[in-house]
Amino acid sequence: MQLKPINQQVVSVVGASSGIGRITALEFARRGAKVVVSARSESKLKSLVEEIRGFGGKATFCVADVEVFEQVKAIADKTVEIYGRLDTWVHVAAIGIFATFDKTTPEEFKHVIDVNLMGQVHGAMAALPHLKREGRGALIHVSSMEGRRSLPYQSAYSSAKHGIEGFLEAMRLELIHEKWPISVTSVKPAVINTPFWNNGLTKLGVKPSGIPPYYDPRIVSDAILYAAEHPIRDLLVGDIAKLLDLAQKISPSLVDSLLLLLGFNSQHSDEPKSEDAPNNFYQSVPEDNRIDGDYKNLVIPSISDLLGKLPLFQWGLAALLTVLAAQEFKQNK
Repeated sequence: MQLKPINQQVVSVVGASSGIGRITALEFARRGAKVVVSARSESKLKSLVEEIRGFGGKATFCVADVEVFEQVKAIADKTVEIYGRLDTWVHVAAIGIFATFDKTTPEEFKHVIDVNLMGQVHGAMAALPHLKREGRGALIHVSSMEGRRSLPYQSAYSSAKHGIEGFLEAMRLELIHEKWPISVTSVKPAVINTPFWNNGLTKLGVKPSGIPPYYDPRIVSDAILYAAEHPIRDLLVGDIAKLLDLAQKISPSLVDSLLLLLGFNSQHSDEPKSEDAPNNFYQSVPEDNRIDGDYKNLVIPSISDLLGKLPLFQWGLAALLTVLAAQEFKQNK
């Protein structure tokens, strides 16, 4: 499967107003792609398009709520209307609620599913007809390491991310069976320092925090841009994401023990925050269009992401996972 060079692509980035989506759109534009950015906030999108055009890039925006399929379809249609085609669809949009399961209402749980899972479903459904018409392309969905391992206080978010993994696997197989040269990639970041932690709805009594360490959002945009040119199934971003995935495969009970030790207190910051404080759960937070969040002091480099695109490293990691899987099979036989 051959994907176009980025400087020849038309790319739609959904959820581009801040964080991972914003830096991803900027990097695509810097590399010469024509970009359509979308989110709920017109003001944030306008500032992003102005920034891109300021360095000579080509971009336009489309205000949309991913819960509504017709609005997501309008993003894809506008992309083709303005630039003639769609080559890569990047879906980032997500919201979060931090609460124990028993303190999450059915309406809140459903809202997370509607945005974080159904929003991604809507994106793929809207983009696929255009990618098929073009005869090739890439669907890149930003999931999470929580698509492999759920965390406390995030039952709804983890459920949505598990759901993303399920529908992508089925859709990928169908496309392969029908011989469509369309790459389907799940990007699964570890904890990333974005405004996500500032903007989530919290019932913890404090501003939520990710379980350290944090990683720079730019390593996620690097992974997304890599997937736009190199067909790849999964990209775990951040050393901890890879280690957690491996530990979950070997011993889920060991991960339970680690999370019982670290997963509760570490998600509480020292900053009080009420349930009624401004958040982006139902509507965008005005003017918060930052890429980076408040936890820069906890950001560390990811060695595996620096090395991960080297073929020798990839083959070595694949061999290690194969050996571990064979050992587990023997033990369970």
